Amino acid sequence: MSRQHDSPAPPAAAAAADGAGNPPASVEWLQRVRERLAGTAPRHQPQDWVVPGISGADSAELRRFLPRDPVPAAVLVPLVQRPQPTLLLTERDTRLRQHAGQISFPGGRIEVSDGQPQAAALREAQEEIGLDPSFVTVVGYLPDHVVVTGYRVTPVVALVRPGFELRLDAREVADTFEVPLSYLFDPVNQRVQRRRSGFTGREGEFRDIPWQGRTIWGATAGMILSLQRILLAPQP
Repeated sequence: MSRQHDSPAPPAAAAAADGAGNPPASVEWLQRVRERLAGTAPRHQPQDWVVPGISGADSAELRRFLPRDPVPAAVLVPLVQRPQPTLLLTERDTRLRQHAGQISFPGGRIEVSDGQPQAAALREAQEEIGLDPSFVTVVGYLPDHVVVTGYRVTPVVALVRPGFELRLDAREVADTFEVPLSYLFDPVNQRVQRRRSGFTGREGEFRDIPWQGRTIWGATAGMILSLQRILLAPQP
């Protein structure tokens, strides 16, 4: 199934800066991505791991619950260079054994032939949704996220030039869609939910992001929040 991706409808205005981590009304998001992620590299040491949806500092308290030897994996975090930049996401096929129907980034296990997270993320994006690597420029990396299924996922952040066409692998991906960054990063659009942690068994607060009948949650929402923290953190 081949498709041309068009820009989504404009979102509501982002919240004004208030000193509580909310985004300012106007941010050059892609320029900030380039600046904040410049020179970053994958960091695989356990002291750098984070739990999706939880800050690095709070994750440190949970690391004793994490698997000692998680399986290396990588996902592509594709930021489309539109006038209002968007994030490209996938909706998993409902027949999959794991993550059926969930919203996710293209990605998967790092194979021996890949060598590095970047190669794995680009390969998986091409296999799953037909995203041509010639449209993709990797700009940096988020901290590794350890998920309850036993994977240590390296998010590879990249800019995607418009004009690409996608061809979905129907065995894995039911659909793809784009969401404006200004919408994702606005706390007004993030819903606090209480769930039981798969690591500790304790109940905690997590954030979901609804978008046009879909809900972005779990590891995907956690990675989006990690990117938001980096982009909105005060400069030294």
